[in-house]
Amino acid sequence: MASSRDRFGARFPRWLPAGASSLTSRYLVAFGVFGAALLFRYVFWELLGLKVPFLQFYPAIIFAAWYSGLGPGLLTTTLSAVVAMYLLLPPLGSVAVSESADQLALGVFVATGVVSSWVSHRLRVAQQAQRIATATATAIIDSAVDGIIMIDARGRIEAFNHAAERLFGYTIDEVLGRNVNVLMPSPYREEHDTYLSRYLATGQAKIVGIGREVQGLRKDGTTFPLHLSVGEITVQGERKFTGILHDLTSRVQMEGRFREQEALAKLGQMAAVIAHELKNPLAGIRGAVQVFGGRMIQEPANEEILTEIVTRIDALDRMTKDMLLFARPPKPNRTPIDVVPLVRTTANLLSKDPVLHDVEIEVDGAAPAVSADADMLRVVFQNLLINSAHAMQGKGRIRVAVELVDSTCQIAFVDGGPGIPPEIRHKVFTPFFTTKSRGSGLGLPTVKRLIEAHDGHVTIDCPPDGGTTVVIQLPMHSA
Repeated sequence: MASSRDRFGARFPRWLPAGASSLTSRYLVAFGVFGAALLFRYVFWELLGLKVPFLQFYPAIIFAAWYSGLGPGLLTTTLSAVVAMYLLLPPLGSVAVSESADQLALGVFVATGVVSSWVSHRLRVAQQAQRIATATATAIIDSAVDGIIMIDARGRIEAFNHAAERLFGYTIDEVLGRNVNVLMPSPYREEHDTYLSRYLATGQAKIVGIGREVQGLRKDGTTFPLHLSVGEITVQGERKFTGILHDLTSRVQMEGRFREQEALAKLGQMAAVIAHELKNPLAGIRGAVQVFGGRMIQEPANEEILTEIVTRIDALDRMTKDMLLFARPPKPNRTPIDVVPLVRTTANLLSKDPVLHDVEIEVDGAAPAVSADADMLRVVFQNLLINSAHAMQGKGRIRVAVELVDSTCQIAFVDGGPGIPPEIRHKVFTPFFTTKSRGSGLGLPTVKRLIEAHDGHVTIDCPPDGGTTVVIQLPMHSA
């Protein structure tokens, strides 16, 4: 993982130390570099003698001031001047300086030492301020909720904050230096470099300075909606582009739920009209057909036709009721419900249906009571058990497992049918979608609606070895 100071392009030379902090250590550094200057003079005494008396002290003064501050720099200057006067300027062994040329050289040395100390000190302060500002900016950017990415004029990624790592699933080491189009699905991936080149050549922007919604591509290959704002900056004469990325997944999902709720509200109004307009006429037609059938000569052909008419009328009546239940589900009348006995009771009632005579329903497990409406859960369990039985063509075993998982009551319905093909699996909760010849397509959508009315969730999984598993999660009853 790249360090935070590298993450956003702040480049400090590796040889620059951070500087001494405590007062004692700062002045110890001054004495240390001054001692090193004296040692240097001692080692090269035979070569230098009394020549260039101030040569070895300049580096010591500059380093002391730059590393430890103005005070240590001035101290090093003072000590150096005193030692030079005593050991290197005549008369030797005295701090007096007899010759005017040496006095001038000493004055120049002291003035140079003071100026060097001041300049080095200001350089140190400026570098520390830059280091602090860079670290602060990096911390702010890395703590940002939105993703922030910087690219160069060729589209190569130079910066990638933590939020961007979370959004796309890449670490900074995996994307630094790569073209930013690795984060884009087709056709945006292929178009990006052309757009960037055209903008650099003409200055005509379609997105720079203007926010827009785009699609992002995660490391795992999934796409997600983003709001992208792009800004242009110049760093040391080079053009850079900074993108701020806001994940729109939650907003898009919320908008989808609003659209679904609006559609369901309209469907509820239509279902109410249909139920009102059809229910009573259907009942009248059914009764009239039965009366008419009773008066007809009892011939097998006539009886079969009348039976088929009644069956079709009953199917239309059930569809009307299913549509009304799906579109306008009642508000749950919550009471503490023990799920296992309710599932078993529903299973026992269904087992009396001749069509399900060869289906074995096994219920096991246990969980504390849930806060739910027993009648609505009974409808849910009945729909799921009937769907499973139909999937197995009326023969086989259905296993219902009840358990406590993460403070929720989990109810799993597992059948041994062929499973749901992957290409239609995402449609199973879509109203009126069905694979049955006479199905209404409202069974599973109604299950989802009723479970969500209980603040629960329902998911469907089809293992590779076959079968379908429908899992319901309901919140536990709070006493």
